[in-house]
Amino acid sequence: MEELEAKVKEALDAFRPQLQADGGDMEFLSIDEQKRVHLKLTGACGSCPMATMTLKMGVEQFLKDACPEVTEVVNDTPPMEGFGF
Repeated sequence: MEELEAKVKEALDAFRPQLQADGGDMEFLSIDEQKRVHLKLTGACGSCPMATMTLKMGVEQFLKDACPEVTEVVNDTPPMEGFGF
């Protein structure tokens, strides 16, 4: 699993500039037994309404291409509390 984690982190580092260009970023949290990668979106990405699409259509697809053993990317970004209310 350590080898997969290293490959995932390398792929995330390659994708990261695309998020940073829009003021966002991501934090690697873990890989579970089902080979799902758990991430936390930060910066502008953490509160963006398009975050789920970015994660599934962007990050997940990029990771699966780089690391075919990855089955899914899971968004573990906590919901914003008290946002606008």
